[in-house]
Amino acid sequence: MLTRPLDIESVQAFVLTVDLASFTRAAAALETSQAGISLRLKRLEDRLGCRLVDRTPRSVRASARGERFLPAARDLLAAHARAMADLAAAPPARLVLGISDHVAGPDLPALLHRLGLAGSGLVVEVRIAPSRDVMRLFDAGEVDAAIVRSEDPAEAGGTVLAEERLAWFAAPGFRFEPGAPLPMATLAGPCNVRVAALRALDAAGLPWSEIFVGGGVLAVGAAVTAGLAVSALAPSVAPAGARDVGAAFGLPALPLTRIVLHAQAPDPRAAAALRTLAAAYRGVAR
Repeated sequence: MLTRPLDIESVQAFVLTVDLASFTRAAAALETSQAGISLRLKRLEDRLGCRLVDRTPRSVRASARGERFLPAARDLLAAHARAMADLAAAPPARLVLGISDHVAGPDLPALLHRLGLAGSGLVVEVRIAPSRDVMRLFDAGEVDAAIVRSEDPAEAGGTVLAEERLAWFAAPGFRFEPGAPLPMATLAGPCNVRVAALRALDAAGLPWSEIFVGGGVLAVGAAVTAGLAVSALAPSVAPAGARDVGAAFGLPALPLTRIVLHAQAPDPRAAAALRTLAAAYRGVAR
């Protein structure tokens, strides 16, 4: 039986390392070094007398004992956050976050879960809209931070979190006759990804037909999954099971797209959550 209390910073390092599947991203979230994370984790493992994390050159994940400890570790961090908030008697902080529809994707619930909001004294308000609209909100001071996509390498400002190449996605059984107009599913304008895709088709002299316009990426993904059309998407937001058909259909290469963070200087609690979210997005697109 343990007689000495656990070190909260070591427990926090363990949870973030598992959630972000990376010592480097955990270090970024906690504003420390990778060596610092390793030291905290070793201190916790020595204290508990077991290995908590399995690490290989390609992956970082909780060990069997780590998986057993993880729920209790989360409860401990939440209780600590509640105790600190009660002691400080501070009003809840608020982080208003604008996220591009082409960034949110199916991983958004998991990304938000990693923020550890329970008992943190932080309220997060998320607004999802096209990148241009999100940036307008940011420039007007209506959101504290904006996470958007940019296909323009000359566009200044912000911190690049990840980079990936747009691709043409369709359902596995989708059939397309060469020479026929390419049936397209797109996001309602204004949408930079839509503009880039149609520009690439026009430059290649390939006919296309816009047959589905969605109000969000989930709707566009549903059209792709249903086999209605092809869509230009980032791999990180493509629907599960969709395949890249660019080479098979002779479609033109699409540009690189970057996930970019723009942020004001929020409350320290909001800043910590934002660092964790930024670190999580760095692991979305590889």
